[in-house]
Amino acid sequence: MNIHIYKNKKELDQAVADILIEHVRQNPTITLGLATGSTPIGVYDLLIKDHQMNQTDYSRVTTVNLDEYVKIGKNHPESYFSFMKKNLFDHINIQMDQVHLPDGETDDLDQACEAYNLVLSQHIPDIQILGIGGNGHIGFNEPGTPFDMKTHIVKLAEKTRKDNARFFESLDDVPKEAITMGIQNIMDARKIILMASGANKAEAVKQMLSGPITEQLPASVLQNHPNVEVYIDKEAAKLII
Repeated sequence: MNIHIYKNKKELDQAVADILIEHVRQNPTITLGLATGSTPIGVYDLLIKDHQMNQTDYSRVTTVNLDEYVKIGKNHPESYFSFMKKNLFDHINIQMDQVHLPDGETDDLDQACEAYNLVLSQHIPDIQILGIGGNGHIGFNEPGTPFDMKTHIVKLAEKTRKDNARFFESLDDVPKEAITMGIQNIMDARKIILMASGANKAEAVKQMLSGPITEQLPASVLQNHPNVEVYIDKEAAKLII
């Protein structure tokens, strides 16, 4: 893994945005694996500003998202579909039929997992953006998830629900389940960019980079991937520098 350390989140976001913009310009039909949550918002904002100023073209770009909540509805304001529209898709010229997220609304969740695996087999990410949870999760693959798991339904760990509660009115409103790319799907990406900022991610970053490769820290599997770039700020890097 190549590690890039920045003074603050603003510089980190700019570095990742610059990479994505350059790749989109060089490969207009690129497939981007996207993430939600607070980690990538600054990057998406920079992509929007660049599109507005420089007309970077997303009309032939395909996207696949890591995950979606179960049973809150895609048009719920806190669904990841709504998140992506609000924070990126509504502001660039991407074609919505080229946007893919797992279906958390259906009553047949097993079939939804199979359907998303098919999508991912047809649209392997050229670049997959990842955050990392304080417990080392990637996507919603919580500690204990088998490394060979593909798209699946996961019961969200209490820590993860508490981390996400700031986006809801109360912890009770945070969904208890999500549908997520599995670790195997993530590892299929041709290139992975993992982002982390803040002291609360420092221990997970340290274990991801230098700890044992263990299902108890899902991100540690990235040590086995041939093309991972880690972008972190000084706070997230404080235990490794």
